[in-house]
Amino acid sequence: MAKNSHTRHNLEKIILQSVATAGLLSIAVLAPNALGAMIKLGMIPKARQKEFIANSRTRLVQKGLLEYKNGFLCLTSAGEGKIRRLQLADYKLKKPKRWDKKWRVLIFDIPEHRKSTRNRVRATLVALGFRRLQDSVWIYPYDCEDLVTLLKVEFRIGKDMLYMVVEFLEYDAKLRSHFQL
Repeated sequence: MAKNSHTRHNLEKIILQSVATAGLLSIAVLAPNALGAMIKLGMIPKARQKEFIANSRTRLVQKGLLEYKNGFLCLTSAGEGKIRRLQLADYKLKKPKRWDKKWRVLIFDIPEHRKSTRNRVRATLVALGFRRLQDSVWIYPYDCEDLVTLLKVEFRIGKDMLYMVVEFLEYDAKLRSHFQL
């Protein structure tokens, strides 16, 4: 059961990303291009390929993530949100070989009525390796501007989050040690 669920999730993810990349995607084009690798890896039996694709496509339409327009699959706004969440979940911060000796500081002030959003932002920052300086002040030693943009869009906190590049930070010895700099 778990293997089938995992395969279905991967298939839905591939379909969504394929539609997002192409903008519009013909149903006839979807099967051979997007899923060839999964079939070669044995994740989908060849005999059931069309059935798997049709079921996943139907599920994505029923969930409101995709819609048909003139024989093409298109992402809905909910589908675009799902793509952003998938990107955020798969996001890996790049660490250059040498530190540029600049700290990246995130400050956010998310209102109390959006507490669940604030908690999700904190959990995301922890998962990505940020260090908390104060409740809503987080630090990271490497460039992460792309991530900040993604966070602002995904959590709708554009004006509630500030990104700073700081050249000097008092008492940063513990931080340097934590990040092994």
